[in-house]
Amino acid sequence: MSVRPDMAGRIVCFGEILLRLAAPPGRMLLQTPALDACTGGAEANVAVSLALLGHRTAMVSVLPDNSLGRAALDSLRAHGVDTAGIRLRPGRMGLYFITPGAVVRPSEIIYDRAGSAYALANPGLYDWPALLDGAGWLHVSGISPAVGDGPAQAVLAAMRTARAGGVRVAFDGNYRSTLWAERGQDGAPLLLEAMRMADVLFAGPRDIALVLDRPELADPAREPEAARVAFAAFPHLDLLAWTRRAQHSVDEHELSAVLHTRAASVTGGSYRLSGIVDRIGTGDAFAAGVLHGLQTGMAPADVAGFALAAAAMKHAISGDFNLARADQIEAARAGVFDVRR
Repeated sequence: MSVRPDMAGRIVCFGEILLRLAAPPGRMLLQTPALDACTGGAEANVAVSLALLGHRTAMVSVLPDNSLGRAALDSLRAHGVDTAGIRLRPGRMGLYFITPGAVVRPSEIIYDRAGSAYALANPGLYDWPALLDGAGWLHVSGISPAVGDGPAQAVLAAMRTARAGGVRVAFDGNYRSTLWAERGQDGAPLLLEAMRMADVLFAGPRDIALVLDRPELADPAREPEAARVAFAAFPHLDLLAWTRRAQHSVDEHELSAVLHTRAASVTGGSYRLSGIVDRIGTGDAFAAGVLHGLQTGMAPADVAGFALAAAAMKHAISGDFNLARADQIEAARAGVFDVRR
């Protein structure tokens, strides 16, 4: 595998930090006046998970200068994330509302992010050479460009600065059709530009088919071809990873994963997940697991196995953050389910 372990340097994550407001389990949104609140956001989820796995992580973002923004900042700091790169500015908090699914009713998410302090921030606010000084990795996702022109410019500037400075780039495709539709765009050209700068890419065949305008690659039977096409199209790409999910019901899934390099492919096994507590953030847990494996020098099969176990573990934890430690993830991977005393 051409991906080298890089033990030095912080992992810098850039994206919007959100307030999540969820209906209680089994209830529709506003069926009762109560909503469960927590902090979330794709890149913040990765930063928290990696911090809990023992890595030095830093979050770069903009939050509103009010009690909501400060509470979100404090939640990241409480989990060990360096928040010095988070700016407090006038404005509103980005929100999302979730109605948890059950039985045959799928979960539903409503975004309320337009005009947030992050969305309206001037991309020149971010001093990327300073923010990435001493970093080993930059982690960004395709959600930020979908939020607005400013975040889109900031993501590309961060990636260009990272590439120029020898900082490795991890990019999660995270295509959000609802957000792109609100902007009147499909997002493919910008995501293609970002993917061309990635060393590690979290994107499945449908993402590859979208950005390359190759709809036939979305066919699950053509996964190996989709990987080959991605490596041909993205010159810096060392590793391509995605999860596969078979849904038997809303709360019973089968989860597996595959990692591709230019030389080989490995899988991480599979998990039958019953009684799912919370699916949100599982892809971020997987991404954090891959980066953890690369940072600690795991063999390719172990990277895949650990990352998949991390994603499986997140299904048992409420909220956006994966709060599992490395030993708990390894126990899940080993199939150890006894009470721990």
